[in-house]
Amino acid sequence: MATVSERIKEGLALRNMTQAELSARTGIGKSSISTYIKGGYKPKTIYIYKIAEALDVSEGWLLGYEESPERKEKEIPQGLNNIFPISLRRFPLLGEIACGEPIYAEEDHESYIMASSDIGADFCLVAKGDSMTGARIYDGDVVFIKKQPIVENGEIAAVIIDNEATLKRWFYYPEKKKLILSPANDKYEPYIYIDEELKDIRCLGKAVCFMSKL
Repeated sequence: MATVSERIKEGLALRNMTQAELSARTGIGKSSISTYIKGGYKPKTIYIYKIAEALDVSEGWLLGYEESPERKEKEIPQGLNNIFPISLRRFPLLGEIACGEPIYAEEDHESYIMASSDIGADFCLVAKGDSMTGARIYDGDVVFIKKQPIVENGEIAAVIIDNEATLKRWFYYPEKKKLILSPANDKYEPYIYIDEELKDIRCLGKAVCFMSKL
């Protein structure tokens, strides 16, 4: 019977995938992936599932119990046609983003948030502070961001200012060389940037949805 180590190597070759790509897709550290492949120790059950899903192979094949790597679609029992599966995907989690004063948002490649695959976002951030409560975004909420270099006026954007990140409504007037980043809370004043100050500002993308903390 094939070992998990052998099957992971076969799966990587089958999908033309690198160890780094497998790590990124599963959220499992690169060193752990390398150890699994070397046969140092067997992955935990939850990691077996994640690796099988990332390689698009069956868990039984990955464990060496099945000959075919093909994943079998689960059928909905007769009479339960109103039930449908929820499709999830992993969104990279890039630290925290301020809803108030800008704070540093450090990218963490090891962290992911599971959410609906229907969300049209590239990554997510955890909101911190209360300056966006008027937009129903509260401290601890997960905000999903679609990467784009600029957004429409009035849309909520994730913005980098001098290497620090903040979440605000975006109002840009190119003819005046003026940018206003406005909070959604009357407690806070808008941030106004003009002329040369704009060179230190970069739009990460548009906030497309949020998920409240439990």
